[in-house]
Amino acid sequence: MPHQRRANVQAIFEQDLFNFYCGDPVYELNLLLGRVSERFVTWMINTSKSLLRAAGFELRRVNPNSEEVGDFDLTSRKIFNWLKQFNIRTVLDIGANTGQFAALIHKTLPDAMIYAFEPLKDCHEQLVERMKNAPRFKAFQFALGSEDVEMNMHRSTYSPSSSIRPMSPLHEKAFPYTKGAVSEKITVKRLDDIAEGLTLTKNLLVKIDVQGFEDQVFAGGAQTIPKAKALIVETSFERLYEGQPLFDEIYAITKRMGFVHHGNLSQLLSPVDGSVLQADGIFIKANGTAD
Repeated sequence: MPHQRRANVQAIFEQDLFNFYCGDPVYELNLLLGRVSERFVTWMINTSKSLLRAAGFELRRVNPNSEEVGDFDLTSRKIFNWLKQFNIRTVLDIGANTGQFAALIHKTLPDAMIYAFEPLKDCHEQLVERMKNAPRFKAFQFALGSEDVEMNMHRSTYSPSSSIRPMSPLHEKAFPYTKGAVSEKITVKRLDDIAEGLTLTKNLLVKIDVQGFEDQVFAGGAQTIPKAKALIVETSFERLYEGQPLFDEIYAITKRMGFVHHGNLSQLLSPVDGSVLQADGIFIKANGTAD
């Protein structure tokens, strides 16, 4: 999902409080509010945290360069422990952004080979830098879709929200800090074509987080994806991108491929009205077997 997840909330407060929690909170608040007493600042911090905690949220200072920043709630490395039962040996990270998922899955499954796909140039560079100490990792600077083509991507000011598909007004209203897209030319390839050059040792995990382009990834990976033991797919219940498939379509595609829906890792709620917008769906190969 395009937002940090914690108790069904992903970075709703990120833009407003990013500087505050990534730097010295006293200093940042002094800049914001003027010269106020340290005691008052401390009181504000503690009160804010208490109120948010009571509402089921958590704000904490993080290192923006660590693997604990990004799409998934990485505050606990146990989030993917359930995958260990499947003896995953290969991971396809489709829509890798700057390596948030790749970093965590590497710590969870250190012996697995990770192939990551990220078309945006600067995000790909950050991905490679973040994973430079992982020996079983390889990154590709292209997107995956239903055909080999050069096309323009809508680059959001908040890079995890970037998509080949235009952002919908609903998305912009719910998350205004993601507006302001510019066009960036990218390369798109078919997974089934490039899979021939990869070593896809069983068992396979496929993660798909491509901002509304999921159906095209499945179409271009119709021979490869069914070989997986498990899928983690970003699914949407409202159209956050124009023309994107919703949950029912993704569910139907995965079911035809022999997968069973096993719930969600987390959900994204609208900060406007609390409605469920997205979920990271878990799909397991029927009978625990893969092709």
